[in-house]
Amino acid sequence: MTVNDNETSVRRMRPCPICSKLSTREDYPFCSDRCAKVDLNRWFSEGYTIPVVETDDIDESNIPED
Repeated sequence: MTVNDNETSVRRMRPCPICSKLSTREDYPFCSDRCAKVDLNRWFSEGYTIPVVETDDIDESNIPED
């Protein structure tokens, strides 16, 4: 048994990111195949986004130059 095999077999079960039940080894980090598919659907439908601040409307003429 290598170090990596030992780490994966001793991996601590964490809450499912979708429903907060404990994850299973088969579907890690999810608790079930259903929660894994819900997460995948959120990625495909762009449910996970990072907010962006638009800076195009800032008037650069008021910014002092160094």
